[in-house]
Amino acid sequence: MPHDSGGRPPSSRSLLLAEVAQATQRLADAGVPSPRFDAEELAAHVHGVKRSQLHTVADADFDARYWEAIARREAREPLQHITGRAFFRYLELAVGPGVFVPRPETESVVGWAIDAVRAMDVVEPLIVDLCTGSGAIALALAQEVPRSRVHAVELSEQALGYARKNVEGSRVVLHHGDALTALPELDGQVDLVISNPPYIPLTEWEYVAPEARDHDPELALFSGEDGLDTIRGIERTAHRLLRPGGVVVVEHADTQGGQVPWIFNEEQGWADAADHPDLNNRPRFATARRATP
Repeated sequence: MPHDSGGRPPSSRSLLLAEVAQATQRLADAGVPSPRFDAEELAAHVHGVKRSQLHTVADADFDARYWEAIARREAREPLQHITGRAFFRYLELAVGPGVFVPRPETESVVGWAIDAVRAMDVVEPLIVDLCTGSGAIALALAQEVPRSRVHAVELSEQALGYARKNVEGSRVVLHHGDALTALPELDGQVDLVISNPPYIPLTEWEYVAPEARDHDPELALFSGEDGLDTIRGIERTAHRLLRPGGVVVVEHADTQGGQVPWIFNEEQGWADAADHPDLNNRPRFATARRATP
């Protein structure tokens, strides 16, 4: 009988891959957007290997808890809640019930912010992340912008618990507080304010994907009838915190592309307000510069 380089017959490593194929079909039937990836990620999580190593798991080592994890995902519980981790840029973050799971589209928001800070040519840039959640944005900026001083603000106690765990050992300074009244001691000194705030209109509740609607905290999702209440508040906070010439970056829904730049208008003391697309070329975030008096 032919053997692989590990000395096992090929048949000894086929069970898990067959189960993954079945699980993929089950997740697809349940409407999960990325069934193959999720089936493989859960198999790797349960068996303590990387996705690229699934073929190395012997039949005898198959763990029936895999099907418990698949049933949870089939019920549209977020993949990240089942595994307890989320990936964001170069980070692996602890997440779970009570904290917003960072999304891939936010990575392009952070990428723009990193480029903007580097272009400022400030030796030790001062950055504030409002509505930090898991701390993903703040940590990415601290990691990718050397010598930056990063402050992160979060209102939810539950979310703050995850953020504390994630920022441990980093340069990020966490603050428990409201983004709309945060950090008066930094007024007029900040180089960059960034936020992924709640922005879903209350009227859109029924259209939100079940992973978010049923599992992400409402505090991180919804913001008034048009979804822009928190962004309007962040506009005032950012204007208070930023030095003249400092920049604000705010994520929003792709349907709000025409609205958000108008919040950061000249009458309110802003310049160069603009919208930017995400990797799918949908309007995803607005930026503006605090005008020089």
